Amino acid sequence: MSLYNVFDVSASGMSAQSIRLNTTASNIANANSVSSSIDQTYRARHPVFAAEMNKAMSSQSQGVNVLGIVESDAPLNIEHNPNHPMADKDGYVYKPNVNVVEEMANMISATRSYQTNVQIADAAKQMLSKTLTLGQR
Repeated sequence: MSLYNVFDVSASGMSAQSIRLNTTASNIANANSVSSSIDQTYRARHPVFAAEMNKAMSSQSQGVNVLGIVESDAPLNIEHNPNHPMADKDGYVYKPNVNVVEEMANMISATRSYQTNVQIADAAKQMLSKTLTLGQR
């Protein structure tokens, strides 16, 4: 693998972690929303990643491919609260299936993964810079 391919790999990793951070932020932002029907209730979303292998000019480059974003199939939180303005005819309100503690752990993990990819790109840049100065003296 060429040193230049490291930039592509770390860029795809940063892009994937950015998507992960955005979906996690969306989940946290909607964690306390309520609805009067099951169909309109926000459901937690999670990105699906896959390893990507490219063969370009006989060198293999790996990266991360985002296959899509899926909604969680965990059950919604249903609360009986007939006095709530959003309650349905039976007195129930529906809350998202977002686990805020799990989402915060996801956010910390995604942030650290993003930082690691930045450090990898920076290390590759420094190595390339040092390589250019080898012949100078």
